[in-house]
Amino acid sequence: MLSDAETDALLLSLSVAFWSLVVTLPLAVALAWVLARREFPGKMLVNSFLTLPLVLPPVVTGFVLLILLGKQGWIGVWLDRWFGIEIAFRWTGAVVAASVMAFPLIVRPIRLSFEAVDPRLEQAAATLGARHWRRFLTVSLPLAQPGIIAGAVLGFAKALGEFGATITLVSNIPGETQTLSLAVYSLLQVPGQENAVLRLTVIAIGISVLAVVIAEILAQRTRRRIRPDQANDA
Repeated sequence: MLSDAETDALLLSLSVAFWSLVVTLPLAVALAWVLARREFPGKMLVNSFLTLPLVLPPVVTGFVLLILLGKQGWIGVWLDRWFGIEIAFRWTGAVVAASVMAFPLIVRPIRLSFEAVDPRLEQAAATLGARHWRRFLTVSLPLAQPGIIAGAVLGFAKALGEFGATITLVSNIPGETQTLSLAVYSLLQVPGQENAVLRLTVIAIGISVLAVVIAEILAQRTRRRIRPDQANDA
């Protein structure tokens, strides 16, 4: 049985991962489509900036977020003054940290899926009178679903296990900001808590495996719907 603190950490991690995905997935789809279909000045700079959370130490990313979103930060002071919103040392800050760290992992497979969509299909829809948004919703988006599902799973898993940026931005407050990863870290500092660490580790692995299995099932169904002949051959 899980203790109350372990249950809180598990539920908070699931909540953070869920809301992180809700926040980032629409933005990731939009940015991935722009990067796949449009050429514009500064595109290389956008790509480089997008990759930064993957190459920077997570603690550095968390520190930058703290400078920006802390109560006295450049953006945080404005949010607090005008809207009464506090990000640092709140569970919402954990969502922000997880979103920033997961965003590049979500964008990349979605972008590759959009790049794999034959532009001639979109052009054919245009000749039939479909507007830009309709071509996107009826042609590009359905064909890119496997990449969207893959990106969503990667993002959820990354958000679920995020540690460095989270502990820097929101600390490790039991019942408030202590996620599953932070709970494991805390328990490792206490002698005799090996069983609790093992329980949380097994739960984290189980959730991740379940997410991957569900994603694979959804991806297979999508492939059957889009390319039934190739799906049957597979």
